[in-house]
Amino acid sequence: MSKSLIITSIANDKHPILKQFSEECKKRNLNFIVIGDTKSPATFNLEGCDFWSVDRQQSLPFHLAKITPTKHYSRKNLGYLLAIKNGATELVETDDDNIPREEFWDAKQREVKSYGFENTGWVNIYHYFTNKFIWARGYPLEELQKQQIDINTLKLDAINCPIQQGLADENPDVDAVYRLTYPLPLSFEIKTKIALGKNAWSPFNSQNTYWFKEAFPLMYLPSYCSFRMTDIWRSYVAQRIAWECGWSVLYHESTVWQERNEHNLMKDFEDEIPGYTNNLKICKELQALNLKAGQENICDNLIICYEKLIDIQVIGKDELVLLKAWIGDISAL
Repeated sequence: MSKSLIITSIANDKHPILKQFSEECKKRNLNFIVIGDTKSPATFNLEGCDFWSVDRQQSLPFHLAKITPTKHYSRKNLGYLLAIKNGATELVETDDDNIPREEFWDAKQREVKSYGFENTGWVNIYHYFTNKFIWARGYPLEELQKQQIDINTLKLDAINCPIQQGLADENPDVDAVYRLTYPLPLSFEIKTKIALGKNAWSPFNSQNTYWFKEAFPLMYLPSYCSFRMTDIWRSYVAQRIAWECGWSVLYHESTVWQERNEHNLMKDFEDEIPGYTNNLKICKELQALNLKAGQENICDNLIICYEKLIDIQVIGKDELVLLKAWIGDISAL
């Protein structure tokens, strides 16, 4: 199976969205991997789903499997490695509260005709998919009043995008500040495609994200940071390194809608404080790094980027042990 779907979940095997994903994957001959954690049920039997409990994860032939912390979203890294071991050349990831539309399953191409942004600084991606004021989780609050570029002044071209982010309707991925101050649900009514290249920033998440093989090393989710920041800070690192490979990150219209799991918004706000106070700084520091050009230097650049995040004290120093295990495991594959 050349394409795999990865979810991390603590739900049981009766969960309706997991059942839907399982049925759809079976119909399309896709490998469906669910990575559990310590709160996962003791038994999980869902036809068409390859479920991995924490105990079963310990049997994986990856160094990372032995040292990844429990009770953290970053255990999804093991699902990525497992899918690659099984021969996947394309990976799609989502969560157990996102419901796929038919378009979610469409085949994707690396080169996509889209509006290209370069040397524009921060781009509020959601601005181009709706006329309402909204921003993505991870977007710096300091940049919210920035005037956005008129998309009609940009060139529509075929752009190489091995990382592709789809949006979500009804309950889009926004931060706790937005949820506490603006009404939801909201659906994106404008269909377009936007590609962010060199010196153009926007966060992307792990909720509706497609990866081609050459970008697999950039999937690494850090463990020694807030759950609410792990995929966001991964996205910053991935974008910065993608520039050195001549790649852009694609953002496209919604192919899922979200029925959001129960959240305590004030707890989310607390967990997002490291982002509110550091997102802008992180990207300034990453942009200033002297990285090596070329796809062959991705792993070296990952270490340089995470050493900087440790140096500025937004990620714990123990992260390097996990990162080097990831690099060793994915290089062996």
